[in-house]
Amino acid sequence: MTEPTAEDPIQHQSDGHRGVFFIERDGRRIAELTYSLGDGAAIVDHTWVDPALRGGNFARRLVDAVVQWARGEGIRLVPTCSYVRVVLARTPEYADVRQA
Repeated sequence: MTEPTAEDPIQHQSDGHRGVFFIERDGRRIAELTYSLGDGAAIVDHTWVDPALRGGNFARRLVDAVVQWARGEGIRLVPTCSYVRVVLARTPEYADVRQA
């Protein structure tokens, strides 16, 4: 298992209605979190980490990034991804961005 490093920055791309937070290493995507926008909320629908790197904190770093982004944009998160739903439910300080 290889932990994320400072050389593994989280990147963000969006095309208006869909977006992705991701980490690349050696030109290859090793982790991603996707969302779609609608009515002042972002539906977070998918989180993926390269199987060889699972068990580290790549996915958690992506959730932290989408939370910070949502705060900056003033929108709520609607987690349909089971991993994101669990992280948001277990992290009281994220209640401000979790859609009720």
